[in-house]
Amino acid sequence: MAYLQETITPYGTGEQKAKQVERMFNNIAPRYDLLNHLLSFGIDRHWRRAAVDSLKSYHPRKILDVATGTGDFALLMTKRLSDVCVTGIDLSDEMLAVARRKLPEDKTGALDFVKGDVLALPYETGTFDAVTVAYGARNFADLNSGLREMRRVLRPGGRLVIAELTTPHRWPMTWLFALYSKVYMPLMGRLVSGDSSAYRYLPATMAAFPQGERMQLILQQAGFTDVAFRRFTFGLNTLYTAAK
Repeated sequence: MAYLQETITPYGTGEQKAKQVERMFNNIAPRYDLLNHLLSFGIDRHWRRAAVDSLKSYHPRKILDVATGTGDFALLMTKRLSDVCVTGIDLSDEMLAVARRKLPEDKTGALDFVKGDVLALPYETGTFDAVTVAYGARNFADLNSGLREMRRVLRPGGRLVIAELTTPHRWPMTWLFALYSKVYMPLMGRLVSGDSSAYRYLPATMAAFPQGERMQLILQQAGFTDVAFRRFTFGLNTLYTAAK
């Protein structure tokens, strides 16, 4: 597993990576949502809905959204799931500031945003019915520690949902994705956010992050059961689900 931790952190390891990720997201926060939709051509909305809907049959009431960013996924859960109370947690103050500005008055009792680190979640064991991560797991300073900490705060029988960007493995999508990630993403990042480095970092972490069966095994080794995954849009997005 040492190799995994080296490949998954191309911008450093441990506390060093956490600080770099925090600075990067603070910098791009004002344009983050716009860039998400531009870079995915709007398909990310479908991926998010599918991830949220995977929880419907389990009727969770108390949910923790890790690496919540600007809060889109957390807010979507309050709209598509019944009687839920969602807490979004993130390292970036600037991303959280954007999330709080989106908070409608009628959701103030159902949604809250706090600053925190997945490696040391400020909650007691067994607090949540579900824990979610939408496009943030690849930024964890230590993936295995993050997974164990998310499992800790889940109640027995609670559900884990991870939606993550992944790299296609079949031609011609592999060729198209290489062109997209090496040319289009950094160009759009520079034009819209003024930071092309953040959008060179994104495809680098997508390529390094464990995918498919490998991620399924890592989740099982972290103590999760009922682990499954489903690929979307030619493998550009993968949804992982599991239970404690």
